[in-house]
Amino acid sequence: MASIRKRGKSYQITVSNGRDIHDRQILETATWKPDPNKTEKQNQKALERFAMDFEDRVKSGKYLKGEKMTYQEYSALWLSEYAEKQMERTSIERCESSLDNIILPAIGHLKLPEIQPLHLTRLYGTLMETGYTQNGKRKPYSAKTIKRIHQIISSSLNTAVYWQLIESNPCQRVKPPKVEKQADVKHFTLEQTQAFLGQLNAPYTVAHWGRAKKDGSESKRHYEEKEIPLQFKVLFHLAVFGGFRRGELVALTWDDIDFQSHTVTVNKASARTKDGIITKAPKTFSSNRTVTLPPDTMGILQRHKAEQQEYRQSLGSYWKGSNYLFIQDDGRQMDISTPNKVFQKVIRLYNETHEEKLPEITLHGLRHTSATLLIAQNVDVKTVSSRLGHSETSTTMDIYAHALRKKDEQAAEALGNLISQKRKPD
Repeated sequence: MASIRKRGKSYQITVSNGRDIHDRQILETATWKPDPNKTEKQNQKALERFAMDFEDRVKSGKYLKGEKMTYQEYSALWLSEYAEKQMERTSIERCESSLDNIILPAIGHLKLPEIQPLHLTRLYGTLMETGYTQNGKRKPYSAKTIKRIHQIISSSLNTAVYWQLIESNPCQRVKPPKVEKQADVKHFTLEQTQAFLGQLNAPYTVAHWGRAKKDGSESKRHYEEKEIPLQFKVLFHLAVFGGFRRGELVALTWDDIDFQSHTVTVNKASARTKDGIITKAPKTFSSNRTVTLPPDTMGILQRHKAEQQEYRQSLGSYWKGSNYLFIQDDGRQMDISTPNKVFQKVIRLYNETHEEKLPEITLHGLRHTSATLLIAQNVDVKTVSSRLGHSETSTTMDIYAHALRKKDEQAAEALGNLISQKRKPD
């Protein structure tokens, strides 16, 4: 029989739920508050119904521990007991950031069973309307960001269902904003790719000024002719001809290069975390792959290896590296942000000296360039997908729909020309 005890303006209901392994009684409690708009008699009946229902749920095993737990308390449990064991460090940090800055301020105070579809719908609507402030300007959250927020909440609450803390996941009854597919991915055309690779070998001039003169006249300038370092030429060639991701490139070691078979093996990737750069297994099993490269690319790789070995010997004890392809001055692994900075510099150098400008794409655009050019050369989608490390060919087809659409147009034109030629009179 449930016991009812008044505590201030509310009532505590206690039900015995058997005994633990130490033969101590297990007590489950719930709190009920009277409705000020109802009479004392009505509230008494409501209290009795609540107590009977609570006792029934406890005795039948339907009482869930999540009824007392706020989402903020639960999210800490989910991060420590689930995310830390099942997710990558970079994914965990994205979840923590989204929880701390967006999710918990909105629904962290709610008990798990209290979270309803309407709470989530209002949260997503608020994010779209109010947005966030960046550099003093108000910007709306994108549909893609809101969908990621929805996925974090849904993933956490799915685990709560699995742990029997709640009966169902309210996210299953909520539709986040629809993310429109990108019409095109930013990449270089064949001519732009040739121009970019040509710029890698073009010398450029850097001006140096001497100290300012006391009389205010202009100091003498000194000019220095420089070239893009060989290791960056190699990195960009691998991005174009291998379609590798930035993290995969920075993680490469010389053990991954097979000069006899002209192949590069991807079995790890680097990423930035709060604790610095980490190198881990690729994000999916299919990302583990071996990619064949053209002889010219393997040739500059060989030159890079010889140059790096000579450089290492010249440093002596200052060398702090191991076996990475792409390095800092002391031989340690190159920082993951460095390649994109140099990539943008190469584009800028080209655009300063040419009328036909290169588009300002990101380093990842070279991966898109690789795939797009392969499709344009009639390489089948399965092979392209395998080289990119996609788990499904459908992923490749979705991303590179623009290139496949172009091939479809060319196929229609070729078929039309063929039939037209057959119809011509002799």
